[in-house]
Amino acid sequence: MTRYHPLLVALHWILAGLVIGALIMGSQVLAALPNDNPDKMFSLRAHMTVGLVIGALMLVRLVTRLKTPHPPKADAGNALLNTGARAAHWGLYVLVLLMVASGIGISITAGLPAIVFGGSGDPLPETFNDLAPRAAHGIIATLLALTILAHIAGWLYHQFVLKDGLIRRMWFGPRG
Repeated sequence: MTRYHPLLVALHWILAGLVIGALIMGSQVLAALPNDNPDKMFSLRAHMTVGLVIGALMLVRLVTRLKTPHPPKADAGNALLNTGARAAHWGLYVLVLLMVASGIGISITAGLPAIVFGGSGDPLPETFNDLAPRAAHGIIATLLALTILAHIAGWLYHQFVLKDGLIRRMWFGPRG
């Protein structure tokens, strides 16, 4: 077997776009908007919705990963790199799910479901910075971004140094 299951491949690329988009939205758009800015509500609603979609898709991806056969482990020719790659791959699952959990924690602690989706008419809290889940969300976001960069660096290493075409494993085509 040379390729991953097509559902796993599709979820990989969909989640890559959604996670990177959510990280950019959170760090560049939401962080820059004060909570009393009317645009904050729209951006927060989008960010929260995408976060929940990411969580659901990530669980589907994890189940698919555990239940389907997959190609043999990639070999970078170095035991430390191979161990790091496995840690990074599982770390992505853990960090994304922790990101979703901390986002839900912020939402519940700040009463956001009623404010953002329920039309309660209440204003957003003055700040989210005093909430413990918010601190965790920021730390996890940084760790997730660094892990994504390591993942991309690993692909670049395989693609341009080892020239082993590893990316084909995570693309569509015959699994043979």
